[in-house]
Amino acid sequence: MRLTERPFDAPLREVLAAPPGEPVQLYWLGQAGFVVEGGRCRVVIDPYLSDFLAEKYRGTPYPHLRMMPAPVEPGEIAHVDAVLATHAHTDHLDPGTLPQLLESNPGAPLIVPKSARDVALTRSCVSVERLIGIEAGERLDLPGVSIAATRAAHETLERDGRGFHCFLGLAVTLGGATVFHSGDTVPFEGQAEEVRALNADLALLPVNGRDAGRAANGVPGNMTMAEALELCRAAGIAGMIAHHFDLFAFNTAPRPEVEALARRSNLIHAVAARVDRAYGLGPRQAD
Repeated sequence: MRLTERPFDAPLREVLAAPPGEPVQLYWLGQAGFVVEGGRCRVVIDPYLSDFLAEKYRGTPYPHLRMMPAPVEPGEIAHVDAVLATHAHTDHLDPGTLPQLLESNPGAPLIVPKSARDVALTRSCVSVERLIGIEAGERLDLPGVSIAATRAAHETLERDGRGFHCFLGLAVTLGGATVFHSGDTVPFEGQAEEVRALNADLALLPVNGRDAGRAANGVPGNMTMAEALELCRAAGIAGMIAHHFDLFAFNTAPRPEVEALARRSNLIHAVAARVDRAYGLGPRQAD
């Protein structure tokens, strides 16, 4: 499939207030957050649209001040069929975003790793009936949307005391396309084979990297841009959107470097995510 990018036709709040159409479209919300829609369905993945972490870490060496404002308010995203979280870190499962988003979309379930069930209930303020747990290797089918879960290694492949994986990747199939959101992850043995089995058309991969300094201060890392591109090549995914940068100054990657590597990539299409762009995914045009 062919990935395209274009400026918005209207302000993002107006775009996301309207019902989703048939074409597959994506919108970056900053950090790891995306809206993915198609086939008249809309899902939201890992939205962080608050300043919760800035308040939590005020006065610390890592104050979590935003480098960019949230592009939309949680309650401005409508017609949502499901909200997904890849793991329990606050910039992915945000108590400053989820209650308003889910209140504005009362028919949408919250889908989280089974390892994150209890914290998800607390942070989202939803009833247990709206919460759906998923584990690596499982598949969930909703009207118009299918979700498959893979393992992810946010530095390591961790499990909770019940044996459930703490970090997941989630592949969303809607509108005839499959979009793989890896969650926070570094490369690990068997990853490429696991991802290849999804037959994804597009990968959403975190590229803020990792280093000893961040690790020593309790900040787990992610892929570098080069590692993300290599995963796409190894897993046979032709398109990639790089994300998880440009939000917190202590935990980012230089945008010029990310964009330069994207331009030099031998993937059919690789881009660095921008909050002022809409991304479309459709059939490739004949040569």
